[in-house]
Amino acid sequence: MENIPIILSILPFLIFLFLLFIKKTPLLWSSLVTLILYTILAIFYWKIFPSFLYISYGKGFFVGLDIFIIIFGAVFFLEILKDLKIIKNITYYLGKLSKDYRVQIIIIAWFLECFIEGTAGFGTPAAIAVPLLIGIGLTPMNALIVGLLGNSTPGVFGAAGTPIKMGFVGLNTTGVPFAAALFNTVGIIVPIFILFIITRGRLNRKKEFFEALPFAIWSGFLFVVPSVLFVFLGQEFPSILGSIFGLIMIIISIKTGFLIPKNEISLIENNIENNEQPDMSRIKAFLPYIILIGLLIFGKFILNGVGVPINLGFKHTFSLFNPGFIFIIAGLLVILIWREKFKIIFSSIKKASSGAIGPFFVVFSMLAMIQIMINSGNNSSGISSAIALITSIFNTVLLPLFVPFIGAFGAFMTGSVTVSNIMFGNLFSMAATNLGMNTSIILALGVVGAAAGNMIALADILTAEAVTGTKNGEISVIKGVIVPCFIYLSILGVLGLIILDIF
Repeated sequence: MENIPIILSILPFLIFLFLLFIKKTPLLWSSLVTLILYTILAIFYWKIFPSFLYISYGKGFFVGLDIFIIIFGAVFFLEILKDLKIIKNITYYLGKLSKDYRVQIIIIAWFLECFIEGTAGFGTPAAIAVPLLIGIGLTPMNALIVGLLGNSTPGVFGAAGTPIKMGFVGLNTTGVPFAAALFNTVGIIVPIFILFIITRGRLNRKKEFFEALPFAIWSGFLFVVPSVLFVFLGQEFPSILGSIFGLIMIIISIKTGFLIPKNEISLIENNIENNEQPDMSRIKAFLPYIILIGLLIFGKFILNGVGVPINLGFKHTFSLFNPGFIFIIAGLLVILIWREKFKIIFSSIKKASSGAIGPFFVVFSMLAMIQIMINSGNNSSGISSAIALITSIFNTVLLPLFVPFIGAFGAFMTGSVTVSNIMFGNLFSMAATNLGMNTSIILALGVVGAAAGNMIALADILTAEAVTGTKNGEISVIKGVIVPCFIYLSILGVLGLIILDIF
């Protein structure tokens, strides 16, 4: 009898997993069913006070709306860039930096994906990069694996800081961005994994791998270390500015020959040089992102902290510094500069709406569910809240070791670092508090683990498969990325144990 409250607390999660993986129910419907189950349990078992049920749904809606605006803006901006062939031109110029396939692939799968994740997120980096990698000469399967590997580390600060800003909403995140940036330096190993995959099966595999190994390590260093420095500007900037700085330094390295493979090897059959020629200059191709970054910096320092207070029986502040608004403004400015017909706006709005509405309902369901779990302690039954009961399971000194794996599991299930943080952030925070551990470090381990989990995120795999026409390759892709993901998470967990032991 004593275990019944704990069993009922985790039962909706178990049903969620059953629907998602056994019944193959779409994430949206699995999320809605889980929310309904928690609502029924809260009403009839916990006997939650009605006002707190209302508060739970209200907070879930408004935070979900914030995220909807970010996703809508990011997709809107990206669709405009696709329609104007700006992404194609950027990719061409990046591919022209070197004829060596190892250098080309790391530039696209690492620096380009890091940048796209920093500005758009939500599965777009792999979807954009994988077709380009196939164009260079990779097999579709290797392109999928490499694309997913690159869509990991930058996810900590993806979509202009959304995972921490929105994923841990309601929690104290003062020290989380810096701690996360430090843990995120583990990502230096990702380009090494990429190099390992692309040289696998080659005739001179060992030679090609070790010859480019210094370049791969250097590439990892050039993103993760600057990201730590840029985090002081705000959580919106590490992935964006880190990738830009890294790419500039890599261009300098290529021009000077610093750590570049001595033997230039091309995948001649499908080399990127065979692609269409660019139809705009380098400056014009990169101008939209220069505008976007300028607006983000301007908005950060002018509008940060400015918001519209909402009081509908619960309090919520609708922030005016929502990156989604910045994406929309940047997209409109690009249309004006390019002097394009405004009909492109309507097609981009349509695609952005269809791309954002599904994630909104998923996020709303997850957020409302978590709020119900937190508020279920406000009841007439005397039973502890669901969140407190589940947290008791994690009351172990090995929490820092487990947290990255739990975060990765959340990303694996939902395809989103942000949603993973929404699902488990409160659990991590409460467990850390109960154990007297540094909450910022535990939350940082969670978000970095979730970003690593992007490697195996089902939603991202399916999206990347869709754009390449690949079918039923999920198991093969997961087999290709599971070992790098496990190594990544294990290093994070051990680092967490060591750092929390010191502090």
